[in-house]
Amino acid sequence: MKPPSPSTLTSTGAPIVETADLTRAFGSRKAVAGITFSLAPGDCLAVFGPNGAGKTTLLRLLAGLLKPSSGSARLAGIPLPGGTLARSRVGLISHHTMLYEALSARENVSFAARLYGIRDPATRVDESLSRMSMLERADAPVRLLSRGMQQRVSIARAMVHSPQVVLADEPYSGLDESGARALTALLRELRSTGTAIVIVTHNLAEGLSLASHAAVMQRGKFVRYEASARIDAASYAATYREAVASDG
Repeated sequence: MKPPSPSTLTSTGAPIVETADLTRAFGSRKAVAGITFSLAPGDCLAVFGPNGAGKTTLLRLLAGLLKPSSGSARLAGIPLPGGTLARSRVGLISHHTMLYEALSARENVSFAARLYGIRDPATRVDESLSRMSMLERADAPVRLLSRGMQQRVSIARAMVHSPQVVLADEPYSGLDESGARALTALLRELRSTGTAIVIVTHNLAEGLSLASHAAVMQRGKFVRYEASARIDAASYAATYREAVASDG
């Protein structure tokens, strides 16, 4: 099934994320192959797809960590990769925590707060840790924390500067039920205050529950893209399998 035009599915309001024929090649292989979509403030795009579909590469392009081979992307009106200014608008959550293990949870988040030049960083750091229920363990060295607690710290660090766009790559990885609830509540709150979100997940129900739009990515392309209002969540697993199989 040919995906409908993403431009017809975007919420009203000035786009905060825009891509046009966005492509990233590694040698002869196109990890991202002509992706076009836009998100307004408060939109959430859930991206599903098998391993190797190009989902993480897409997030790295949107984060300004990779330069497009062709096409374009803009974040908050800034052409990407965009340097420090663009990256300051983004909160990146990964299943790889990338924390400094010798530092405490508070020190990891404080380091990010100082990099972003946040006023009154101590208060903001405590607020961010509290939202992920990590304030009581804030002074524990990261190396002594469980995998799930490390993920909570990583999320707190990504949120400390109140980003306009959140890019989440399998953010529930390692979280227990309590941590997952805290993250879901945080993402819903961010949407309600105008933050745009792109979340990559293998959990269809989880992604659809948060999303205003959903995409199935395969071989670097969106083989489906639609507004969540048009999606029957109960049958979406079959829709997903069909979309991936038909592009195989």
